[in-house]
Formats: sequence, structure tokens, C-alpha cells
Amino acid sequence: MDVFSYLMHGFQVAMLPENLLIALIGAFIGTIVGMLPGLGPINGVAILLPFGFAMGLPPDSALILLAAVYLGCEYGGRISAILINVPGDAAAIMSTLDGYPLAKQGKAGIALSISAWSSFVGSMIATVGVVLFAPILAKWAIAFGPAEYFVLMVFALTCLSGLVSDQPVKTGVSALMGLGLAMVGVDAVTGVYRFTFDSVNLSDGIQFTTIVIGFFSISEILIMLEHTHAGQQVMSQGKRTLFNFKEMMFTTVSTIRASVMGFIIGVLPGAGATIASALTYTTERKLAGKNGTFGDGDLRGIAAPEAANNASACGSFIPMLTLGVPGSGTTAVMMGALTLYNITPGPQLFTEQPDIVWGLIASLFIGNVILLILNIPLVGLFAKMLNTPNYILIPAIATVSFVGVYAIHSNTFDLVLMVALGILGYVLGEMMESNLRRALSISHGNVDILFQGPIVQVLWALVALMIVLPIYRILRSKRKPKMVA
Repeated sequence: MDVFSYLMHGFQVAMLPENLLIALIGAFIGTIVGMLPGLGPINGVAILLPFGFAMGLPPDSALILLAAVYLGCEYGGRISAILINVPGDAAAIMSTLDGYPLAKQGKAGIALSISAWSSFVGSMIATVGVVLFAPILAKWAIAFGPAEYFVLMVFALTCLSGLVSDQPVKTGVSALMGLGLAMVGVDAVTGVYRFTFDSVNLSDGIQFTTIVIGFFSISEILIMLEHTHAGQQVMSQGKRTLFNFKEMMFTTVSTIRASVMGFIIGVLPGAGATIASALTYTTERKLAGKNGTFGDGDLRGIAAPEAANNASACGSFIPMLTLGVPGSGTTAVMMGALTLYNITPGPQLFTEQPDIVWGLIASLFIGNVILLILNIPLVGLFAKMLNTPNYILIPAIATVSFVGVYAIHSNTFDLVLMVALGILGYVLGEMMESNLRRALSISHGNVDILFQGPIVQVLWALVALMIVLPIYRILRSKRKPKMVA
């Protein structure tokens, strides 16, 4: 009953006229950003993050804006995947396998509408999951101490390098680079300046927003410059633009099953929508067997991954809100929004800032309804935007990125650093460290504290599992006999 009353209070916050307008704007922008190849939700959220702060939006409104952009990107990625066989983001890769063949068969409208519906169903199921499980996990997470949080960070990093990537070493090195950048600035325990190189500009550390926009937006701009063209030919939507009842029932079981799987995967730190869509597509293909036409235009092949990636996006809010651990790259950027407002995500957030938490959760319901309404009748308009040439798109992204970063501190050093990081990203964890230091301080330097207690031991077991899984995968692939040409 408490959860229901909190949710109703959240709807009161989310349904304020200004917040409804913000959700509508965010959903529209997110859909556009999502369907433009190469951008994706991280870029969309990263670019708009400083703008929300600079415009003086309250924290609840800012999070509603970013959440709407996030969901909009997950919806929008499928448009380019279906119409031009180029996924708007990584999570939409699996949607190209059956979406584009459907488009070539003159069923683009059917594919777009059924994917929008499955995205809606997946998001709504996952949001209900957030309402049910987030408060429970928040109460349980209060038992977490410095040692538990440290091991949780280790688990998140091993998930990132072991489960997510086919190149665990490269991903692990990237994670270590992130930890190295987080060490710049004032030591949280001793107050000593570290790795500042006597620069005043680095005394407060490297701003998270600067890093994100540099690595993602600037590096993406450089990549896009290599492939500047006048736009791609968009496939016709066909005579029928909406799915019928028979097609909906045909995909219902796959949609629900993928939604549940996507939600579970989204809760895992570091997993994300890409893994969810790939896993659910593979599962549905195996379950269909000889009765499926996967790869040639099976509606289940478009419904399942879209339901999964949207469910995963909503599920990733659970570790962010309850544990202060990002469930995806995009929620990591959203945590940066909380830090801009001096808000620390974690279990105490549910009791100390209920307006923010439940307003955000309620906005997920509202945002999904808005996106469903936007995506079905306005697909034709969105499709025309795919013809936007890169020589127009690139200057627009660059302008927004530079203005956004400068707006935070009005410091040109941040602009220089952003460009440098972008070039570094092209050429090529503060929480973890601080909790390790606190745990060792409590135990007077005794590392046994990192292995004591049931929560710590369970987390270490999960870490071991994440290390063993990729090794097992590699060994299994080597044992498979090679196909003879």
C-alpha cells in the first residue's frame, strides 16, 4: 500500500503541466536522436544533461527530461534499422535482421508499428517491475557497507568486461582508464590533491559530463566526418502502416517473454539493452525452430529484441536508484545529472528524495504512452529525417556539445579537455576507490573485511562467475569443429 501511495504521489509530480511538456519534448528529441545512426541514447542524454542544469530545471524535471530522451532513443533506433538497414544504436542491431527484410517485402509500416507496440509492452512490464522490486532492493541495500559497495563495484566491472563484451581485455583496459580518470582531483579520504599536475583547473577533478561528451559526441563526430554523405535512401513504408490483431497475437508470447528477460538483464550492472536484444532474439529463433522465418522477415524477430531493449532500459534504473550503480552507460550519465544537483543515488534516496524517485518512475509510464502516440502516426515524419545529410548534422551536434559543456562552469579548459578526450576516444570510479579506502580504514588495514559477511561472499562468487564465463566461452568455441569449405 505504501508503494501504491508513493506511486500516486509520483504521478502528481510527473503530471504537472511543465513536467508533461518536458516529457513530450524529451520523447520527441529522443526519438530523433535514436533513429539517427551513430548517436544513440548515451549521446542524447549526455548532450542534454548540461542544458537541463543550465536552464535551471529542478532535479525531478531534469531527470524526467533525460529519462524521456533515453526511452525515446530506444524507440527511435528501430526506425533506421528497419528502413535503411542501419541501426540507430547498438541495441537496435538485432532489429535489422528481420526488420529490413520486412521493409523490402513492402511491410515496413507493419514492422514499424509492431515494433513500436512491442517496445511499449516491454517498457510497461519493466516499469511495473521497477515499482515492485526497487523499494524492496532499496530496503535490502541499506545493509551495504564500504566493503559490500567495493565488491559490488568489482562485480559491475567484471560484468562489463566478462559478460558484455567479446573482447574482455579491451573492455577491462577501458574500465581501468575510467578508474584512472576518476582519481584526478582531491582524495576523498585524506584531502590530498592527486594527479592534478599543479593545475588549478584539475583541482576539482575531471567533470563527468566533459568526459562523456568528449568520448561519445566528439569522437562520434570525427567518425561521422569519415563517412559524410548526402543521406541514405529510405525504404517505402508500404500500403499498410499498422499491424492487425492476428499479427499482434502472433507476437504476443515472444514480446512478453522478451520483456521479462530484458528486465532481468537490465537490472544486472553493466549488461544493458544490447545484450538483452541479442539474447532474446537468439532465444526466440531457437524456440521457433523450423517453424520460424527468422532472418527473412519474421515479425517475432522484430518484436522480441525491441521489447527486450526497452525493458532493459527501464530495468537499468533499479541499480542506479537503489545501489548507486549504473545499470547501463546511459544511466551512468544520468547519475552525473544527480551529482550536478548534489544528490547521491542509493537506498537513502527513496526516503530522502521521494519526489525525485517516484516522479521519475511515474514519468516512465507517462513517457511510454507519449512515445507510443508519437511513434505510430509520426513514423513518416521521422523517416524523412533520416535523409538529413551529415554535413548538416555534424555542425549541429558539435554546437550543442560545446555549448552544453561550457554552460556548466563557463570554463574554456573544459572545452579543451572535452576535445582532447574526444580525440583520445577516436584514436584508440570514484565510488569504488572511496569505499575500498573506507573499508580498510574501518578494519585498520586488514583486507579480511573484504571477504567477510554473506553479502560480500555472494558478490565475490558472482565476480568469479563473470570471470569464468568468458573463459568457458573461449574454450568451448575452440573445441567446436571448423567447417570445411
